[in-house]
Amino acid sequence: MNDVVATKPKAKSKNRAANMAALQLLLEAYPKTFDRSNVRPLKIGIQEDLIADEKVSKNKIKRALASYVRSLNYYRSLREGVDRVDINGDAAGQVTKEESDYAKQKLKEINKSRQEKRKEQERTDRMSKKLEMLVAKK
Repeated sequence: MNDVVATKPKAKSKNRAANMAALQLLLEAYPKTFDRSNVRPLKIGIQEDLIADEKVSKNKIKRALASYVRSLNYYRSLREGVDRVDINGDAAGQVTKEESDYAKQKLKEINKSRQEKRKEQERTDRMSKKLEMLVAKK
């Protein structure tokens, strides 16, 4: 059981690296659409367009899009009325109020989760320090 727990962070790290490598392929193949310094909402159904364009493999497209659309900057880009972009970087629809509200909610959830993890880490650190102090007294 400990072996399984020990490999999870490694697998997550490996997965993240693969996702980032796939995203890099999209950044290079579609610079007018994917830009880390200017994240814009993507056209609904862009995955099918990317697959049909055949510049990047289907598996890598799915990995890259999953990472891209779950980023904080992507959620922040989803503001009501903002243009969505297609694979050429051209306007293709707009963000609706519902989509914008959903993105705001996701950002709140992510921030709350991060805050809870930070508090838990602080508690763990305090407990470790107390234990170290007790051990040092003996």
